[in-house]
Formats: sequence, C-alpha cells, structure tokens
Amino acid sequence: MGCTVSSFELDPQLARDSVVIGDFPVCRLLLMNDSQYPWFILVPRIQGVEEIYQLDEAAQQQLLFESSYLAEMLQVLFSADKINVAALGNVVRQLHVHHVVRFTADAAWPAPVWGRHPARPYTDEQLAEVMHKLKTGITDMPSFQWA
Repeated sequence: MGCTVSSFELDPQLARDSVVIGDFPVCRLLLMNDSQYPWFILVPRIQGVEEIYQLDEAAQQQLLFESSYLAEMLQVLFSADKINVAALGNVVRQLHVHHVVRFTADAAWPAPVWGRHPARPYTDEQLAEVMHKLKTGITDMPSFQWA
C-alpha cells in the first residue's frame, strides 16, 4: 500500500480530547488535555490508516523515527521515570501512538493511565508551561511545523 502525507481528518474523539501542537513530516503531534500526565499522541496524517503495517515502508520508518525522537525528548524535558509508548486503537480506530510520561508518584502509577482517573484539563498557565518546554526541546527538528 502506498501512503503519502495528505489532507486527513482527525478522529473527532482525538480532536475533543487533545490540543494540536504541530506537525512532524508524517505525524501530527497532539497533547492529551489531561494535566495529570504529560501525554502526547502522534497521528500519521494519512487518511484511512488503522494499523502501522498499512503505512508504506518510508512512512513506517518515519513514524518510528518521530516516535523515538519524541520519546527521548520527553524523557529529557520531563525527567520521566518511564515513557509509555502504545498504539492501541480499541476506542479510536485511526492510527495513533500514545507517548505518556510516567512518574512513580503519578496518580495512576504503576497501572495504565487509561480510564484510571477522570481527566483534569490543563489551565492556560499549565498549557503555556508545557508548550514552553516543548519549544525548548524541539529545536533540532527544523521540519517540525508548530500549529
């Protein structure tokens, strides 16, 4: 299957639950609107894809690069105890990859964050703080386009 980055429609649930940060060459970067965990989501900007194997080889490699780049950056920026990376798709079928910064003292540790506690949306101040951290971290990726 040949895949090229094109216009795509973000799943309505992802759109409701997150804030758009910007675009890597293949993926849109979202911030889950839950201040309990720094929780980011990569969504390939390719319509109709539900599984990684449906991406062509170049898009698969770029997704892996973007995911690894993001995970390492988040580890450093947030001094994480662990970075959880997962592509589940049981509720939202559109391919998306979660990157959750975990701390041994967070509200759900050591359990998964999904459905553990009701989301606590970011305040404007908290969101500005996360954006500032990201802007100091995504400095060596000139192809990233901020929203």
